[in-house]
Amino acid sequence: MIGAGALVATVGGASAATPNLVANSGFESGLSNWSCTAGSGAVVTGSAHSGTSALKATPSSSDTGQCSQTISVQPNSQYTLSAWVQGSYVYLGATGTGGTDPSTWTPSASSYQQLSVNFSTGASTHSVTVYTHGWYAQSAYMVDDVSLSGPAGSGTTPPTTPPTTPPTTPPTTPPTPPPTNPPNTGLPKHVVTGYWQNFNNGATVQTLAQVQSQYDIIAVAFADATTTPGAVSFTLDPSLGYSDAQFKADIKAKQQAGKKVIISVGGQNGTISVRDSASATNFANSVYTLMQTYGFNGVDIDLENGIDTTYMPQALRALSAKAGSGLIITMAPQTIDMLSAGSDYLATALKVKDILTIVNTQYYNSGSMNGCDGGVYSQGTVNFITTLACTAIQAGLSPSQVGIGTPASTSAAGSGYVSPSVVDNALDCLAKGTGCGSWKPSTTWPGIGGAMTWSTNWDASNGNSWSNTVGPHVHALP
Repeated sequence: MIGAGALVATVGGASAATPNLVANSGFESGLSNWSCTAGSGAVVTGSAHSGTSALKATPSSSDTGQCSQTISVQPNSQYTLSAWVQGSYVYLGATGTGGTDPSTWTPSASSYQQLSVNFSTGASTHSVTVYTHGWYAQSAYMVDDVSLSGPAGSGTTPPTTPPTTPPTTPPTTPPTPPPTNPPNTGLPKHVVTGYWQNFNNGATVQTLAQVQSQYDIIAVAFADATTTPGAVSFTLDPSLGYSDAQFKADIKAKQQAGKKVIISVGGQNGTISVRDSASATNFANSVYTLMQTYGFNGVDIDLENGIDTTYMPQALRALSAKAGSGLIITMAPQTIDMLSAGSDYLATALKVKDILTIVNTQYYNSGSMNGCDGGVYSQGTVNFITTLACTAIQAGLSPSQVGIGTPASTSAAGSGYVSPSVVDNALDCLAKGTGCGSWKPSTTWPGIGGAMTWSTNWDASNGNSWSNTVGPHVHALP
């Protein structure tokens, strides 16, 4: 898989080394070379990313405001497409590539933000159509400095025609964006995630080998902050009496049994901060070092003091570029961090959804929250879990990227414990429309991701009641 977030070096202008194949890339010549659906596009001045002009396109209730250009390219070649965009639900992509047509989007860019995708052309591909669009009934969006870098085509570029990527009619619940599928990581269709405690707080002390077999992903909690901004390290708690050699051997044994073991960053007391490019690089490099040292399959983001929606995605994409398509990326946000597409965790998840495995929101320690239907629901209920999971799906996460996080016992969290049967009912409600509370989804999501608990240790203290009940139920989902 080609890294779908790499930045192009030349934006808005061409250099001798990397010519920009987009004609009128900065819209300084009006809409010349561009075609916009339903008269949605116009060129405006005074709001450009560079130069004096930019594209302003306005979607309607039945049109996404798509503008496109068809460009001559070479077969069997690699290209990078990028653009600077501003607005809500702004998409960038290409069709007719002869392979997997790339696309990316941003849920909300209050100022200009660069979108970028890479792709390869097929053996008989001589032209591609690049496009940008908004979403139904959303406000106008801005685009400037569109760039396509790669080998120039030898033929004549055909007339520009709008690609057919967006549907011709709006979905039933505009402007919900279309879901994208996460990468294939070798996990089952529905996954059970548990946190393993690298400390003793009164729960059962375990080795990884003793973690119940129902868990598909074991998140080792937690990595430690270092004196280098953004960087993390890991040291086994000496009180556990667990050697590095045995720990590494247990990781390998779990992996040989088909499980994934990842390193979790953060927790209630985590102080890791990734809020600039340097710390993003440090984060990616240090996590990758831990993966190489211990054999971790990936990383879990559990920063409970907020995350930066620009630099954490940058860090995760840099890690993905190092680790490859098998990388596991999970998140465990608090409910308040997932209330809308603009919330920091949900916005971050949407920006990396092409490399994201699952988001297991902590549906506890929360009080009452607004659900996707506008109602207010109290924690500890099926309605609370299902309406908040619905919010994440409606915002654009694939159902397979949405998991339910609950405590393994009453001792595992301050509030919000539910019996494992409530978890099962919530999963059934989302996947099959059964077991619901007063709220029932208008459509079901059979691909719902699964469930998570804090922690495998508290689960063991409670006779593995959570995993023995929820685990088989998750694995039996359609």
